[in-house]
Amino acid sequence: MARCCWLLLLALALVACCGHAATVEHTFDLCQPATVITAVNGQLPGPTIRVHEGDTVVVHVINNSPYNITVHWHGLFQRGTQWADGPEMVTQCPIRPGSRYTYRYNATGQEGTLWWHAHSSMLRATVYGAIVIKPRSGDQGYPFPKPNKEEIILLGEWWNQNVFDLDREAFLTGILVDRADAYTINGMPGDMHKCPGSNRKPRTFKLKVQSKSTYLLRIINAAVNTPMFFKIAGHNFTVVGADASYTTPYETDVAVVAPGQTVDALMVADAAPSRRYYMVASPYNSARPSNQPFRKGTATAVLEYTGAHRRTRRPLFARMPRFKDTATAHRFLTSLTALVRPGQPIVPLAVDTRMFVTVGLGFADCRPEQTRCKNQVFAGSMNNASFVLPATISLLEAHFRNVTGVYTRDFPDRPLLEFNYSRPPRNMDVTTTKSTKVKTVRYNATVEMVLQNTALVARESHPMHLHGHNFFVLAQGFGNFHQDTAEKRYNLVNPQERNTLAVPPGGWAVIRFVANNPGMWIMHCHFDAHLPIGLAMVFEVQDGPTQDTALPPPPADLPQC
Repeated sequence: MARCCWLLLLALALVACCGHAATVEHTFDLCQPATVITAVNGQLPGPTIRVHEGDTVVVHVINNSPYNITVHWHGLFQRGTQWADGPEMVTQCPIRPGSRYTYRYNATGQEGTLWWHAHSSMLRATVYGAIVIKPRSGDQGYPFPKPNKEEIILLGEWWNQNVFDLDREAFLTGILVDRADAYTINGMPGDMHKCPGSNRKPRTFKLKVQSKSTYLLRIINAAVNTPMFFKIAGHNFTVVGADASYTTPYETDVAVVAPGQTVDALMVADAAPSRRYYMVASPYNSARPSNQPFRKGTATAVLEYTGAHRRTRRPLFARMPRFKDTATAHRFLTSLTALVRPGQPIVPLAVDTRMFVTVGLGFADCRPEQTRCKNQVFAGSMNNASFVLPATISLLEAHFRNVTGVYTRDFPDRPLLEFNYSRPPRNMDVTTTKSTKVKTVRYNATVEMVLQNTALVARESHPMHLHGHNFFVLAQGFGNFHQDTAEKRYNLVNPQERNTLAVPPGGWAVIRFVANNPGMWIMHCHFDAHLPIGLAMVFEVQDGPTQDTALPPPPADLPQC
């Protein structure tokens, strides 16, 4: 039976490029034929946006779903197009059911793999797709040998129930959304997933390769709450990019990708062609104790060689890391370094603003609108401020029009209370308060931020995503951050450049970036369960001295609240 789906249509128009608009519809099935989902153009994952560096992209979003929606172009800088960033109530009000909105932005100064996803409710569980930005000169412009072919690998999570309803229930009760029912590779769980109460087999993605050919795998973790280990049995990778920034080639047999992150990896098809090989995505669960439910399963796909005689035996399975293998995850995530090239950003050495920000979970009093909540609920916070989005006007519009009473400019540079962050006292108060605090920085200021994980309720790795900017990852470690010893480890030569960072569980990371993009830019945990409970803050970047360095007025068709 065909799966029912609400259609969210994206008509893509690439300006200054040879692309043309197209709408393609498909029907698809996982295990539950009656499930209703929100999908783009009838596809899961949604359509890939392919551009060259410097192109302008125009996307017409037609909301035929019954839900409010916005779309975020994850990792795109949006310089000069700040109103198109997409997070609901940060840069825009939502696109209402039956309405449409056109996003216009450019892909200047970036090359590699990014992605797009819904930034409303939990709808990004099914509303997501890849963004591929090639060099202006095409494949010849890669700083690595030209691959024979490219493939997109999108890792995801699937719920049998309506994810909007699940998210609403979580808010009303204060209880986190239950674990996913399946993991997916390119929208399919693979043949190791068992459909309950059915003899039907779930779909499996197949990647066909030519022996001795080189493939550029564009790996994206579009999962809602789960970091992933990724392997292909019998094959190794050479990582050449992460978050649309080139890296020094790094050899590995496993990629580790947190929600929101991307990894570009070359793979040579050099295994025995007579066999088939499993492609496997398995969860990395860093929480201690485990307060975030996760599924102890895998998603599988099959790699097979074209033109080879195949035996009927089962594909070769990769030996995956244990679900709690922090050592493997940390080794991968800290081993990447930037590929230094002429004209590329370098680490700013002078720092204008220094911040020390604690990140973690605690508890907060139930809000009046949480009608099924009992006393207290889980709350995420940064420096003990649990972020709440405004309800009647977006932060960017309030900033542009100087509307008072929407937010305050008192986000603290340091935690109000210092303690042993990695091992807090057992009797310590873990409550936080709700607020809408932002940090105001001048245009072109260099910001250095220490992100310190706390273990007040649980110790886990939070994938922190900064909108509108990339940042350099200078150092990472476990335990409490100590300035004198950490500074000796700073990489100021070729640190990896990211837009999403998995802060080590029970540990810290130091990032540095230049606030060269005026506007309101949210920084938040990319676990979808943690953003609505407040694990976020916002940078208010002031205008620069010229018209080109100032926030432009909003487009005439910007959705209104």
